[in-house]
Amino acid sequence: MPPAPDIRIPLDVPPKEQERYRKNYQAITHGTGRLMLFAGDQKIEHLNDDFAGEGIHPEDADPEHLFRIASRARIGVFATQLGLIARYGADYRDVPYLVKLNSKTNLVGTSQRDPLSSELNHVQQAVDLRDRTGLSILGVGYTVYLGSEYEPMMLYQAAQIVNHAHANGLITVFWMYPRGKAVRDERDPHLVAGAAGVAAALGSDFAKVNPPKKDGSVDATLLQEATAAAGRTGVVCAGGSHADMQEFLQQLHDQIHIGGTVGNATGRNIHQRSLEEAVRFCNAISAITLDGASVKEANEICTGGRC
Repeated sequence: MPPAPDIRIPLDVPPKEQERYRKNYQAITHGTGRLMLFAGDQKIEHLNDDFAGEGIHPEDADPEHLFRIASRARIGVFATQLGLIARYGADYRDVPYLVKLNSKTNLVGTSQRDPLSSELNHVQQAVDLRDRTGLSILGVGYTVYLGSEYEPMMLYQAAQIVNHAHANGLITVFWMYPRGKAVRDERDPHLVAGAAGVAAALGSDFAKVNPPKKDGSVDATLLQEATAAAGRTGVVCAGGSHADMQEFLQQLHDQIHIGGTVGNATGRNIHQRSLEEAVRFCNAISAITLDGASVKEANEICTGGRC
């Protein structure tokens, strides 16, 4: 297991919320400083493409499948929209939640219009639900599309979200995606590093980025510029589309131990499987992320070992 880091509380967290922030950070990282984020925000982002079709287990058609996984598996936090949490949260009070504050569908492509993802909910609504219900809402998330003509609006909203979240002891995770007509290669390592640096400048606790590529290939060393640019903002990699378990776990291990990331944000690779397989895969990912397990040890979990 990696050594527990000292928690640096940002100066924009007021004194009365510092203990809550500390506890939320410890809970979301299991005291390791690393993050295993189970992403369940695709019901809006990708419509039903990620939940029904070839290669997708039938259990994934039911939105409750996401909550069953989050409840049974070992995760840091489950990211989804406030509406789903309001619908299912009463039956899944043990789940640690991160409220995704903005989302858009994929119906309008970048070639048709630059992406804009504005707030659907405000930080205060997440705080109100937390305080009224006692649900374990630990943080909020937000996507910024750098290079979009709507970038100024999203940057402004992101900055306000950090301020309001920290004022209420919440952790922030920003999805940082260069995307738009002005962006020639959104996986360019230098550009991905720039996106991670923007998250740091906004004051976010974590930045979720797509793994950079060079000449069409993913290489963990390409992440080193991004993790350096992010400074004290932890960088986690998006899990992407459905992949072979062993290949995924090897990439995750390399991203952490070579690229310098502090974890992952994985959705489709988990929830498109049956509940039993999804829970095992979650636990394998967490073993690498939170426990410092080897790829071999994690593979043993996937193939039916300890869950």
